[in-house]
Amino acid sequence: MMARSVITSLCVVMLSTAPLQSVRSQTTPTNDSRASVRRAESAFARTMADRDHEAFSRFLAPDAIFIGSTATLRGGSEIARGWKKFYEGADAPFSWRPEQVEVLESGDLALSSGPVFDADGKQIGTFNSIWRRQADGTWRVVFDKGCCVCDDD
Repeated sequence: MMARSVITSLCVVMLSTAPLQSVRSQTTPTNDSRASVRRAESAFARTMADRDHEAFSRFLAPDAIFIGSTATLRGGSEIARGWKKFYEGADAPFSWRPEQVEVLESGDLALSSGPVFDADGKQIGTFNSIWRRQADGTWRVVFDKGCCVCDDD
């Protein structure tokens, strides 16, 4: 009898909060939030074109994780060391740009995703980055993972 009463109470609570969850899910972040993440991702990508490894490093959260096909780099310092080779030489070996940006309602986390191109401009992959807003309002990458483009053949 006691168990039935507890279950009934839980059901009532769940049903009474359902309208709140529905309203909450219809709320979307402002275009300003998305635009700020898009600007951050675009500036992050520009570090490659500008051959500016130091600027690249400033976009990394201290606890960031970059997941690669053969290794996972943990921490901003390790990621910066691992990516230094991509910044050597006069020409960028690849580039990327954000095409999709989504921000949590809280405004604290965001996803950016888009194509990765080789030096000749051919799409070779897609990147997915998770950004976290810092206390000062800046965005830092906390997770990054790319994947290859699938052949249509």
